[in-house]
Amino acid sequence: MVKMNKRIWVVAILFTIHCSLFTSSSAAQCGIENTAFKSGEFLGYDLYFNWKFVWVKVGTASMSTVKSRYKGEPAFRSSLITRGNDKLDNMFVMRDTLLCYTDMDLSPLYFRKGAREGSRYYVDELWYSYPNGNCHLKTHAITSSGEHFWKEMEYKDCIYDMMTIYLRARNFDASKLKEGDKIPLPISDASKIANSWLKYGGCTTIKMKNSNDKYRCLVFSFIEREDGENHELIRFYVTDDKNHLPVRLDMFLSFGSAKAYLTGFKGLRNPMESKVD
Repeated sequence: MVKMNKRIWVVAILFTIHCSLFTSSSAAQCGIENTAFKSGEFLGYDLYFNWKFVWVKVGTASMSTVKSRYKGEPAFRSSLITRGNDKLDNMFVMRDTLLCYTDMDLSPLYFRKGAREGSRYYVDELWYSYPNGNCHLKTHAITSSGEHFWKEMEYKDCIYDMMTIYLRARNFDASKLKEGDKIPLPISDASKIANSWLKYGGCTTIKMKNSNDKYRCLVFSFIEREDGENHELIRFYVTDDKNHLPVRLDMFLSFGSAKAYLTGFKGLRNPMESKVD
């Protein structure tokens, strides 16, 4: 499996950070007004893989967001846990745990991913600060062989990670978008910055798996440019209401196709107005 595909499950469910002793006001340039969720939101998903033309359940994912504190200041803490079942383990072991902190305007503060993917276990960490209006990253990678690598970088543009890109995207105002519009969203792990963006695909109605529930949804594609080519990694469907809740995600892997379906939620900030009777 190529490295690009090892991130797809996580970026999709999301579809989701401390160099200084405090976060300066310059972090505001990387934030966005949050109208989509509140503290106490919990989401659950089932993961499916297309195996010999049959969709087989291969695992689950759960995500929670709560109000917390980061270095003494109010912050959101979001966590994502993905777990493959025995069927997926026969092909590819997946045990991912992600954590991020953002300020209350969703500017990234800290990110950590601990992942067992296949035979590898590794850790990525990112610390964010905002000196002189720039975005400064300090990264730490622990490889599957136990080696530690540290790096520091500074950018004029805002940089995000797998979790904060998800939180940010949920707060986009789609009424200002036209089909085909692209939204640059560079994301980082502990090794590199990916040239990536979201592409808006308009509106559609989605029927959920194993239920008769239908939702009016906005369609986005997450695209990454690698080796001179554009790759659509995920196509995701978010409710066409103020929650912008991802209810289905289609993932395009080198070894097949996968889908994630929302199975449950609680603690939503806004009424679920996109459900179709």
